[in-house]
Amino acid sequence: MDSKDLVVVGGGPGGYTAAIRASQLGFKVTLVEKESLGGVCLNWGCIPTKSLLHHAEVVQSVQKCPDLGIEIKGFTFDFSKFIDNSRQVVSKLTQGVAYLMKKNKVEVIFGQASFESEDSIFVKTKETSLAFKFDHCILAVGAKPRDLGLAEVDGEVIHNYRTILVNKVFPKSLIVVGAGPIGLEFSYFFSTLGCRVTLLEVLPRIAPLEDVDVSEALLKAFEENGVKVLTQSKIDSVERTKEGVLVKASTSSGELREISAEMLLFAAGVTPNTRELECEKAGILTNSGFISVNENYQTTNPRVFAIGDCIGGAMLAHKASHEAQLVCERLAGKNIKAISKEFIPSCIYCQPEVASVGLTEEQIKAKGLSYKAFKFPFSAIGKAVATFDQDGFCKVLVDTKYGEILGVHIVGHRATELIGIANLARTHEATAESFLETVFPHPTLSEVIPEAIAAAMGRPINF
Repeated sequence: MDSKDLVVVGGGPGGYTAAIRASQLGFKVTLVEKESLGGVCLNWGCIPTKSLLHHAEVVQSVQKCPDLGIEIKGFTFDFSKFIDNSRQVVSKLTQGVAYLMKKNKVEVIFGQASFESEDSIFVKTKETSLAFKFDHCILAVGAKPRDLGLAEVDGEVIHNYRTILVNKVFPKSLIVVGAGPIGLEFSYFFSTLGCRVTLLEVLPRIAPLEDVDVSEALLKAFEENGVKVLTQSKIDSVERTKEGVLVKASTSSGELREISAEMLLFAAGVTPNTRELECEKAGILTNSGFISVNENYQTTNPRVFAIGDCIGGAMLAHKASHEAQLVCERLAGKNIKAISKEFIPSCIYCQPEVASVGLTEEQIKAKGLSYKAFKFPFSAIGKAVATFDQDGFCKVLVDTKYGEILGVHIVGHRATELIGIANLARTHEATAESFLETVFPHPTLSEVIPEAIAAAMGRPINF
């Protein structure tokens, strides 16, 4: 049986990042991927959805042209071309990852991996089967759409986030189940193009993990965009009809609802891709399918580490890729510190965009901390007004005693590009006072963050 230095299972953001960094640190790396390099993020998640959302933003901009004195007559769009464009983007980037594997001398094997013992792996490829021992292994197998058991996904009428990304038939009406990032982004995309969207969420509010003020602002924007939002709604049944699909749901108060549409999109949660690994053969403990790890991302098998979606927590590509680099540093003999969830930014790429890092106001109250809060509106930022992007705000939460920036929550244009500034400040332990020593260029949207912090400190300039 061949012996491998380091085996990485999974070629998504976590896996391919681990392979590259490990190679840079002198390890001989073998990467096993069962489908396509880039994983869900590049092939079926982050990248293709952002391409589609860009198309929707352009459509929305064209729709607003008359307000700017620009007349566009006979405006139409080709929905199938939108889908083709997004898949071309995926193809280009997957080729880029393949190039990086070659450049960094990473051996790539396409096949399904499973453990044979504590230090050996079996890989079933299309052509043959392989087995080899390893010194160390990093698991980055990600997750897949959760099956709610309500109806079979057929890729025509009933979809998950994978099938909807290759669907070239534009629906006149759509039911979206789940008001987390995936559901919100697709709701925005389809409603902007003229589809009648009904968004169902079992919890009391949309974007339930975000600050309450952000959720409320997003709800208002979605309703103005024509999305019918039904919260506290539990689906009782899904029935195929001649016209499409009929969903019966009940509210927390016992009210029964029937919603019909041409298509249905399940966008409520994911489940880890760990069953096929047969972790028990390697002495690796799992909990509800998620791999258990310690503070160094080490599993109950000291040879094996795990990162990304398969260990639970925030299901985010940037979390997985950062964890990948930490694990490689650990294997190289360096001390590492696991990422605190309070330092992992969250982003939702609908319009208006949502981005946050740190604690919400609810969490701060639950901790009993003394704090100051302020919501600074984009309507008081010169660049936002000049470019007609003045909806939304930046909310900051500052510790009263030490001036620590406890949380930053942005809803508005380019929020996802701005949140990195706030996270950089938090990572480097900037206080509100030291943050305000930084000179921000004017006019820019980025000014909303120091303006919000200054206002929270009782010294607002432009408000």
